[in-house]
Amino acid sequence: MPGTCKIMSWHARPLARTPLLGGLVVFCMACFSLAMAQPDSEPQLESAYLVNFLKYVEWPASSRNTSTICLFGRDTLGPYLSNHEGRLVGGKELRIRRVKSPDDMGACQLLYIPDIEEARISAVLRWIQGMPILPASNADGFARAGGGIELLRNGGRVQFIVNADTLSRHGLTPSSQMMRLASRVIGGER
Repeated sequence: MPGTCKIMSWHARPLARTPLLGGLVVFCMACFSLAMAQPDSEPQLESAYLVNFLKYVEWPASSRNTSTICLFGRDTLGPYLSNHEGRLVGGKELRIRRVKSPDDMGACQLLYIPDIEEARISAVLRWIQGMPILPASNADGFARAGGGIELLRNGGRVQFIVNADTLSRHGLTPSSQMMRLASRVIGGER
């Protein structure tokens, strides 16, 4: 009817309110989920980096049909790495092992030493000296102290430093792609 204007009250428009209210609820839940998941994102990223390092480092010839990431001491990445176990990485089945002593490290290709084991890093690096094992850690200064790869946390992102001299002493050859992606390279050529 011309000239007549019907104004619907807030009470009379439950269906009109629902999409807006529903959208707001979904948005708030997504923000809450992201906030709750944030602490897990860096360990998940670090785990993915460790798995990918296996693809971008060349080890001396071996008849092994597995690649093994060893976790030293108090385990901080095991739950995240377990999601990768059994997958093929560089044509080899990925294994995850926990190690405590030099005797446990013979099957390791990559040895991860978490920052909470910082007091024992020097001893562990001596244990694997000259072995074809890639030492990696998220401990500050690890690469400068003779470690192979240091994972850096930077505002929710993970980067890495490569100590090319250490890798060379272990008989390992990092790919040129890995060297380009590193935030910093110590020794060797970039």
